[in-house]
Amino acid sequence: MEKIIDLYHRIDEKITFFMREYGINALRISVGIVFFWFGFLKFFPGLSPAQGIATETIEKLTFGLIPASVALIILAIWETMIGLGLIFGIFLRGTLFLLFTQMLGTMTPLIFFPAETFTRIPYAPTLEGQYIIKNLVLISAGLVVGATVRGGRIIEEIAKTK
Repeated sequence: MEKIIDLYHRIDEKITFFMREYGINALRISVGIVFFWFGFLKFFPGLSPAQGIATETIEKLTFGLIPASVALIILAIWETMIGLGLIFGIFLRGTLFLLFTQMLGTMTPLIFFPAETFTRIPYAPTLEGQYIIKNLVLISAGLVVGATVRGGRIIEEIAKTK
């Protein structure tokens, strides 16, 4: 039995080492892919399922100064820039500034358009509402990636368990 427990701990150490070594880069790149992909879709009107609510939100935030067609292109460029910055790990401070700024705008439909984002306010989101709420994960990922901009990293500290 002791050999099995020892084997378990060795395997667990290797898995934990792998996650510590590659986790943050995998998080940064995967979030970058999401932003690039979703942003790229916005270059082609009608392909992005978020197009309608995104352009409505930008129009409302800019008091109608930016029309939907222009808003969509701006958002496409914005999101693909975030994606490229995260994928390649370049200009991360600026990239994260763009990400957090965009996330502020992304969350506003929950307030501006509750009828479109909830079937029962505030606990039963529509599909669009769920799409928006999942951005909390992207915000958290941005926080984790941001913690590494000045050289921060995950350190190994093995807790002694009995």
